[in-house]
Amino acid sequence: MKIGLQAAMSSVVGFAAFAILVFAPAGTFDYWRGWAFIAVFAAVSILPSIYLAVHDPAALRRRMQAGPRAETRPVQKFASAMAFLLIAVMIVASALDYRFGWSAVPTAVSVLGNALVATGLGIAMLVVIQNSYAAANIQVEAGQTVVSTGLYGLVRHPMYAGNVIMMIGVPPALGSYWALLLIFPGLVLLDVRILDEEKLLRAELDGYDEYIQKVRYRLVPYVW
Repeated sequence: MKIGLQAAMSSVVGFAAFAILVFAPAGTFDYWRGWAFIAVFAAVSILPSIYLAVHDPAALRRRMQAGPRAETRPVQKFASAMAFLLIAVMIVASALDYRFGWSAVPTAVSVLGNALVATGLGIAMLVVIQNSYAAANIQVEAGQTVVSTGLYGLVRHPMYAGNVIMMIGVPPALGSYWALLLIFPGLVLLDVRILDEEKLLRAELDGYDEYIQKVRYRLVPYVW
């Protein structure tokens, strides 16, 4: 129950920060795309967190250890810090785009964007349910084993695949096309993070080399 309360408090703070990033640059609260985006993000984040708080609090605790300070490897500290900054910039740029009318995004496209946000975030949360050791920071714990079933049978880093889908959805959900350009530096950061993570996993996690031979693609099946 304690970890559940901590998660709830963290969610309140996180969504307050989201609201500032969305509505301050938009210059108005009369911004249905902003409200819809926050509602979708909240729903898809909170419901799996409640499930984990009841059924696997250790996994929820690992999930909450996020951010540069939770990382031990310099490359991961840098990539994590830049990723948080990039998401913030993407949200702000999208809201500014909507405010000044740089893009003309139809309602249907914004709804599709929210669907992508929900899908990507849902995949990331499902990964934590399927693999209790899937944390927001890079580490190998005592007793950890390789998971090769479920989403891990498709790509080696399904949580990051979910993040890519979510990133693609954020700008149109908030009414922007121009902010989609920020996906490209986001992909570079993910590549850096993945390559460094695999160095650690191959060195410290038994069976990971065999897993690489079984599941050949890191992020997108038949691509990379």
